[in-house]
Formats: sequence, C-alpha cells, structure tokens
Amino acid sequence: MDNLLEINNVIKRYGDYTALNDVSVHIPKGSVFGLLGPNGAGKTSLIRIINQITMPDSGEIILDGEKLSPHHIEQIGYLPEERGLYKTMKVGEQALYLAQLKGMSRSDAKKKLKYWFEKFDIGDWWNKKLEELSKGMAQKVQFIVTVLHQPKLLIFDEPFSGFDPINAQLIAKEILQLRDEGSTIIFSTHRMESVEEMCDYIALIHKSNKILDGKLNDIKKQYRTNVFEVGLQTENSREVKEQLSQNFEVSPANFKSLHDGLKLNVKLKNSNSTRDLLSFLNSKGEVNHFVELVPSANDIFIQTINKTN
Repeated sequence: MDNLLEINNVIKRYGDYTALNDVSVHIPKGSVFGLLGPNGAGKTSLIRIINQITMPDSGEIILDGEKLSPHHIEQIGYLPEERGLYKTMKVGEQALYLAQLKGMSRSDAKKKLKYWFEKFDIGDWWNKKLEELSKGMAQKVQFIVTVLHQPKLLIFDEPFSGFDPINAQLIAKEILQLRDEGSTIIFSTHRMESVEEMCDYIALIHKSNKILDGKLNDIKKQYRTNVFEVGLQTENSREVKEQLSQNFEVSPANFKSLHDGLKLNVKLKNSNSTRDLLSFLNSKGEVNHFVELVPSANDIFIQTINKTN
C-alpha cells in the first residue's frame, strides 16, 4: 500500500533531553493511524514536527512523495488537544477567517460551512461568540474548521475530549467517513476503546522510542494467547474438566451468560487446534459459549509498556 506520510529516522532534542530517538513511522493512504503512548512519550513532539511548528534535529518527513515543506500546510488539518479558537469572536466570522488561512476563497468557505453547520444542526450558532458555547459545542466548531478545506492529512489529538457519548459517536462516524472518502488520519488518544473502533494501524511510542507498529489486526494476532472462554451444559462437569485438563490448559472462568453450567478458560497447546477443542466439547454436552479471548488494544498497550520498562 502507498504511504501518504513517511517519517524517517527523526530525532528531536530539547537541550539534553531527547524527545524523539530515531523514530520512523509510515502511514498508509486512506487509513486511520493510531499514534499511541503514555504521557511524555514523544507523541506531541512528533505531531508538532509534522505541522512544522518545530523542526527535527535530523531525519526527514515525506508527504505524498515530497519532502515536507511550508507549502504543505494547506494539505494538513490539525485538531490539537488544547483547542485554540478565539473566545470573543463570532463563530461564523472566525470559521471563515480560518478557512481562508488554509487557502479557501471566502465564497467557497461560506458554502462548505453552511453544509457542515446544517449537518451538525448548529446553524443558529453562526452569530454567537465562542464564549457563549459549551466546551462540546465549541469543539464541534473546531472540528469543522479542521476538516473544512478537505486536506490530504488530518491529525486529531484527543478529538473526543469534552464530548458526551452521543456527540463523541457523531464525531467518530464523521472521522471514519472522511477516511472512506480518501483522507488519511493520524489519531492520537488515550481512549483504547476508540483505538479498537477506529484504527487500521497503530504505532506505540514510549520514552522517545517507537516500540511497536503495524496493522492492528496483525499485532493482535502476534499477541493472541490461544485461550477460549467455554460454556458447556453437561451432566458430568467434574469428569469433563478432568478430561479437558489432560489435553489442554484449563482454569476457572467468570463470564456473563444466560446459561448455568460449566464455565472454563481453555488454552490450546501446540499440538491442539480449535477444531479439536470444539469436537471434544460437542461430544460431552451442549456448547452455549465459545469465544476466543483476543487481546484488546488496551491489553497490548499495557503489556508492551510493562515489557519495555
């Protein structure tokens, strides 16, 4: 797959402190790429370099086949974690101003702002000052300003901060729609459930170093444990458990189910297959629950950080 953004061997120091240590990340076109890491890992430093707010000490960044340069600013949309709209300026006037800074004509900006304001049902906010809006309302406006000029690359830093669940879901839907329409998205968050829902690829930065990256599904496969939650209706629970223990690693399980019966975590050994386990279970009773315990993004995050530490 072609990459929209290539970050190659980037080093950034602030005095004696190294914020990014030879970091390389490649972001495929038309993907949502999760940029993850604990506080202070180096994520913000990397985002600031992509936005050309600061420059790397060494390394290079390639955007759509060209070395990153000032003219690329119009091809990037950035929603920072710390929002930056002017509180005493009217919403519509401010949105028009910021759109023109990104190279849009006033008439084109007004037309597209009308579309987005109607889509978000906020048309009556046009002449309100930002300070009159709630935090969530103001962030809707900032989201619109970020995406309005249809940039190739969108960077969202904690985009759901301050949103209630309904509006967070609305913004998540819009981000995925933008991806489907061809935008490439860098998504930085500490909400691992959002990573599960939205990200195609991830990179994990810790203590200034990239320690993990790749397609999220492939990473999950690397971390899989071959453990299955098993629920079985059987008249011989003790006997079945003893027989299972002869061929599999077995431990008690506690999961919610509509059925009573035997509940176990069963781990496949190297010589076993899923078919072997299911075949055995079906011969002993009625299987009412059979789920592989796939590691979540949160599990992977914690395991990888702890292993590195």
